[in-house]
Amino acid sequence: MRELVELARDRAESLVADTVRLVSVESPSPDPEASRASAEAVAALLRERLGADVATQEIDGHVHVRATWGEPRVLLLCHHDTVWPAGTLARFPVVDDGETLRGPGTVDMKAGIAVAVHALAILREQGGDAALDGVDLLITADEELGSPTSRAIIEASTAKAALVFEAAAHGGEVKTARKGVSIYRLEVVGRAAHAGVEPEQGVNAAVALAHAILATTSLGDAAAGTSVTPTVLQAGTTTNTVPASAWVSIDVRAWTEAEQVRVDDAIRALESPLEGARLVVHGGINRPPLERAMAVDLYTTTAAVAAELGFPPLQEAAVGGGSDGNFTAGAGIPTLDGLGPWGGGAHAEHEHAVRAALPQRTALVAGLLRRLLG
Repeated sequence: MRELVELARDRAESLVADTVRLVSVESPSPDPEASRASAEAVAALLRERLGADVATQEIDGHVHVRATWGEPRVLLLCHHDTVWPAGTLARFPVVDDGETLRGPGTVDMKAGIAVAVHALAILREQGGDAALDGVDLLITADEELGSPTSRAIIEASTAKAALVFEAAAHGGEVKTARKGVSIYRLEVVGRAAHAGVEPEQGVNAAVALAHAILATTSLGDAAAGTSVTPTVLQAGTTTNTVPASAWVSIDVRAWTEAEQVRVDDAIRALESPLEGARLVVHGGINRPPLERAMAVDLYTTTAAVAAELGFPPLQEAAVGGGSDGNFTAGAGIPTLDGLGPWGGGAHAEHEHAVRAALPQRTALVAGLLRRLLG
């Protein structure tokens, strides 16, 4: 097992080069042209490093990439889309300072793709394609949007385990729990009137929205880790008109499915205390939670592999953000997340991956795959 560490260290510069190669092809989620270009870059990397027979699938402008060896037993789950708009690299270029690799999409999650590919390449070098029998590598293109076109593909997996290559926690911890995510748009329908001449003839949607916001925020439960957060809102059209419409976006996070359902039921049951105002609820539960019970066995196995490789004890973390691992766990597939390198600044202009984390994570994943594939 220890030889995997040296094999991964020998690949350190290639890991960095392949991460830079992927980051250099911008891939904002909503841009079909960018998605196609990024998917081709990913597919070219898989062909070059793994000799893979690569399949691509475009759905509503999102191009997903897949390579499978035999009957799938272990799903390796990545995404190649980012939150960064086209043109970002012109002002936020990739910088390798010897300790960190900085740039848009480095840690979220193109370095994770490089880790997955090189871990597979190590196994293939040692045992040929037979060493990859049972691997299903899926790299999606719309994770940052909530996976609207890839969710069904992910949930249809027949694998017995899912490994997700989102970034590790800041100390290198793998992620054994993620909150479930619900997204709502709460709309208020009122009635317009002149604000100076006959305001009493109107039904003020802004006032009704204020009541609704207070009602929804009261649904949060800090002790249970459930947050209900109004984010973006809008009301009215002109300064001298009683608003006839208003809306607010609401972000809900919860550790358990039961909490998601409780909040969902309560939001759908809301009624406005303002006579004549009507509430309309759009959206709902988006990602089920990744509960620790779905990760603990894989975590235990991974921690044992880390010890065999001579790494420090592998720690775990629970985080509030969602990933595609929420879907695999919700589909009943044991799931371990955070297998990408650690770093920081995801979605921010200090985004970076720690250089030394790339070979370490590659060795860990190669060892874990060797164990899971038997």
